[in-house]
Amino acid sequence: MTGLTYRLAFAVALYSVWLLLSGHFNGQFLLLGGVSCGIVMWLSARMRLGPRDGVVAPHLWRSVKYMAWLAREIIISNLKVARIILDPALPIRPVLFEASAGQKTDLGRVMFANSITLTPGTISIEIAGDGSSIIVHALHEDFSWSSQRCDMDERIRALGV
Repeated sequence: MTGLTYRLAFAVALYSVWLLLSGHFNGQFLLLGGVSCGIVMWLSARMRLGPRDGVVAPHLWRSVKYMAWLAREIIISNLKVARIILDPALPIRPVLFEASAGQKTDLGRVMFANSITLTPGTISIEIAGDGSSIIVHALHEDFSWSSQRCDMDERIRALGV
C-alpha cells in the first residue's frame, strides 16, 4: 500500500467511524467531523505514523468479532461487579497482579491494557518497560488470572497487532 493510498484509507476509516459514532448528519456536524479527522490526520503525519511502523491493520471481520466478544465480557463483568456491590456484606477483596502480555507491538499492548480497563472490576496500572506484562488492579481476586494467559490476550494477538 502506497503512502497516499494508506492516508486516503485512513481518512475514510476515521470519518466513517466518526459518522457511525456521532449519529448526526447535518452540515455542521459533518464539517466538525471532517475538521476532527483532518486534525488527527495532521497529527499522525507529524508523528510519522503509517504502514512502515510494522503495524498491519487487523482484518475487519476479526476486529468486529473481538469487539462483540469484548462487549459480551463487559456486560458479564458489569453483572459480577453489581452483584458484589449489592451484596450486603460487600465482599470486596482488591488485588494487584501481573498479567502476561504476548503482543509484539505497542498498539497491541495498548489495546490489551485498554481492554482490561474497559472491563468493569479491573484497571490497567502500568505496562512493563519491555512490554511483557501489565500490572492490573482487580476489585476482587476472582477477577485476576495471575501468570496464566488470558483469553483477551489471545484474542488481541489473533488480530495481528
